[in-house]
Amino acid sequence: MSVCETVTDLAESPGLPRSPEGAPVFAEPWHAQAFAMTVHLHARGVFNWTEWAEGLSVEVHRPGRTADGSDYFDAWVAALAGLLERKGLADRYTVEALRESWQRAAEATPHGAPIKLSNDPLRG
Repeated sequence: MSVCETVTDLAESPGLPRSPEGAPVFAEPWHAQAFAMTVHLHARGVFNWTEWAEGLSVEVHRPGRTADGSDYFDAWVAALAGLLERKGLADRYTVEALRESWQRAAEATPHGAPIKLSNDPLRG
């Protein structure tokens, strides 16, 4: 299966949120931010689209992923982190520590308020 076929199949996943017209949409602000970060890093020449598509395909098809595509952006972030690690721009420890910090910040943020990394009670 080619990368293009894989992307087309993913766009049809029943677990992806859709607009009233049926187009896939971002379910959460962080989905859009992960997408924007990927586009920005590509535009800066950090990686090419083939590298990106191959890494994303590996993550999307990793055993344990949901069949309906509902964890697509979890796979997206894992692919981005893996690519940055392979490029020597981030190590797994730093990425995981940042992920944990964002989780703590989200848990400490009042409902409806913007989640900010500074809300992490362990960040000082």
